[in-house]
Amino acid sequence: MRAIVQDRYGPPDVLYIEEVPTPVPADDEVLVRVHASTVSQSDTHLRAANPFFWRLFAGLRRPRIRTLGVEFSGEVVAVGASVDAFKVGDRVFGGPRGFGAHAEFISVKESGPIAHMPAGMTFEDAAAVCDGTNEALATLRAAKIRDGMRVAIYGASGSLGTAAVQIAKHYGAHVTAICNTKNIELVRSLGADEVIDYTIDDFTKDEQGFDAIIDAVGKYAYRWGRRGLRPGGIYVETDLGPHKFDTLVNLVLTRWFGTRRLVFAGGFRNKADIVFAKALIEARAYRPVIDRRYPFERVAEAHAYVETWQKTGNVVLVVGAPQR
Repeated sequence: MRAIVQDRYGPPDVLYIEEVPTPVPADDEVLVRVHASTVSQSDTHLRAANPFFWRLFAGLRRPRIRTLGVEFSGEVVAVGASVDAFKVGDRVFGGPRGFGAHAEFISVKESGPIAHMPAGMTFEDAAAVCDGTNEALATLRAAKIRDGMRVAIYGASGSLGTAAVQIAKHYGAHVTAICNTKNIELVRSLGADEVIDYTIDDFTKDEQGFDAIIDAVGKYAYRWGRRGLRPGGIYVETDLGPHKFDTLVNLVLTRWFGTRRLVFAGGFRNKADIVFAKALIEARAYRPVIDRRYPFERVAEAHAYVETWQKTGNVVLVVGAPQR
């Protein structure tokens, strides 16, 4: 099978396509022919080992994880002897426990983050569900989401942000979404109660304040966001971006001093969250947002675009000919 691989850390052009052995599913696994995946910020971080801490689990000198990709959609082509929830021909979506979805085939445990695709959904749309909803659920749980709470989502037009807006509304929160000018109408269409253009207004000056603020892109410092939190409020950080020192210091300080807290949220993919996302889609309470689609062979271009931090929603990687 073909897979996108890398043998060193670096810019997008370290990626190339190589013929590698097709996985053989274990007794409790299914083998999926991948029709679509995405290029996520996690993919670009690991490819470049930026920040440096990615090397601590992926390999100090060179990557032990050669194939990236955190989510997929496709068709089951083989099942292990003990698998009974899936059969050959099933259309499925989900994500590996780590990486590996940028390949023509992938093996996933039956009990892992995989589910049947919602009826009528395209492979490309289904591929853009898992990572955003998983990360959004992690941040909303960290924020102790509840009916009627006031939530601000900074970076509401990205993969995590567009999912967080929709899921927070599903839980009954009052959502203030913060994005740039070009994405205001899109974010409003996702159900946000208020949309603020960060190039014009400062959302932390809202007189009512917020029970929770989610930095969905890792670019807004806690020292700025604190003034927008109500007493007892929670600030959720999702990435060690340009304000990593501020984040690390306040993760400690807010644990011991004051009533406002900074917490860090990261999602771990699991079947329950995939099934929950499927139910939201079928109830028309969630839809994935896709910015661009790239063929498998243009993965380096997809990485370069994601690294501009200008993407809206998700960037899809089409494996083989586009399919529906």
